[in-house]
Amino acid sequence: KRALRSVRAKRACALHRLSPTCAPNVLDTMLLRNSGKVEERRETGSDAPALPQRFLWCYCYHHCPEDSTNNTCRTDGYCFTMVEEEGGAAVVTSGCLGLVGSEFQCRFLQRVCCQTDEDVFLICYVVGDIHHIALLISVTVCSFILTFIIIFCYFRYKRHELVPRYNLGLHPDETLIPPGESLRDLIEQSQSSGSGSGLPLLVQRTIAKQIQMVTQIGKGRYGEVWMGRWRGEKVAVKVFFTTEEASWFRETEIYQTVLMRHENILGFIAADIKGTGSWTQLYLITDYHENGSLYDYLKCTTLDSRAMLRLAYSSVSGLCHLHTEIFGTQGKPAISHRDLKSKNILVKRNGACCIADLGLAVKFISDTNEVDIPLNTRVGTKRFMAPEVLDETLNRNHFQSYIMADMYSFGLILWEIGRRCVSGGIVEDYHLPYHDHVPNDPSYEDMREVVCIKRIRPSFPNRWSSDECLRQLGKLMTECWAHNPASRLTALRVKKTLAKMSESQDIKV
Repeated sequence: KRALRSVRAKRACALHRLSPTCAPNVLDTMLLRNSGKVEERRETGSDAPALPQRFLWCYCYHHCPEDSTNNTCRTDGYCFTMVEEEGGAAVVTSGCLGLVGSEFQCRFLQRVCCQTDEDVFLICYVVGDIHHIALLISVTVCSFILTFIIIFCYFRYKRHELVPRYNLGLHPDETLIPPGESLRDLIEQSQSSGSGSGLPLLVQRTIAKQIQMVTQIGKGRYGEVWMGRWRGEKVAVKVFFTTEEASWFRETEIYQTVLMRHENILGFIAADIKGTGSWTQLYLITDYHENGSLYDYLKCTTLDSRAMLRLAYSSVSGLCHLHTEIFGTQGKPAISHRDLKSKNILVKRNGACCIADLGLAVKFISDTNEVDIPLNTRVGTKRFMAPEVLDETLNRNHFQSYIMADMYSFGLILWEIGRRCVSGGIVEDYHLPYHDHVPNDPSYEDMREVVCIKRIRPSFPNRWSSDECLRQLGKLMTECWAHNPASRLTALRVKKTLAKMSESQDIKV
């Protein structure tokens, strides 16, 4: 033991650069320890053995107390040597460290202390400031988390790879629609399901991805209409401009309404969104009809009484279904079109009409007595606007006001249809309402002056007075476009009147 302590003392002297009289100093230290024991016994006044108190003489540099002499200090704890890095160079400092709190002080200063001799001194090495330590810990934690995520995703992927696939022989888009299904079959299935609100959304997306654009058949301010093909069947594809996304969302929402399916409302098939560079194609896929809109149909076709009543009755039937609220567990709200005109009514091959373009439609929520108005900057067609819309007196919080505005527009549509009916071998050329009073693209001021101030309405040809069917039709449209909204007929009343006219002439509508 004495030899080992002698070796340790020599090592301490070498590291601390003590004076050549280091060996006697070690003996003095040992004596001090012994004297400490005696003195402590005397002070306590007890014969019980007391813990020895040690004192060390340490070399100090940059950390010397005031009472130090010749760069040496005395302590009851440890001698320490601290290596710090400043500007890329190592700086060594030494001094005395008290026994009480020595371990805490070293850890608090973010240094790692190594006790080279349990009885002599500590050496502390600086490992970096707190920011570098925090960065090191953060990088380590993030690396572990990233590794865990990668491993988790890998095993999840492998687990999905092991799941058997049952549709390996089918095209991805055909998994939701059987190969033999036609559009008519899909629509009939949606009607028989009880909701009458169209196809499921997943089926819609599948159909929309399979559409092949063929030719453009129309273009307006808000979009384009294309003829397309789906599995060899003709469809109409309505493409909205990017600025008209609100109209697309609104029309899709209305078509998805429960019990919305009706033979005189355009058959909705599917809707999808597809981005193509600078603008977005928003697909609204509907039944395609070769005859096009009522506007185009009347321009190139003359009518007899049977065809005229069929067009009028089928149009008002679709409008009546829109306006009617159906109560039930899954009922249908009352809906107002708000942009009714001959260009928004399509003609089927059998001569019946169906109402289209519901991008401005409003719904009436009877449970809360509120009118659901779309957030849309688009406005209706000025030529077909009711007087209360033109002079801005329409009560927007009263749903019946929108219904009566639709009836005014429908009266003008009846006038367009009646002019193309042959009686006595005479028929008028097709013209839009107010063609002889306003320009082709009238302004609000033009229409307000004619409709609201002068209260002018389209005139009837003289021949109508000699034809009973046209005379009754003229009376009907006059009651539809009355200046006072409360005096106008409802869609149900017009539908019943047209049905009686057809029965009186033995015409099946």
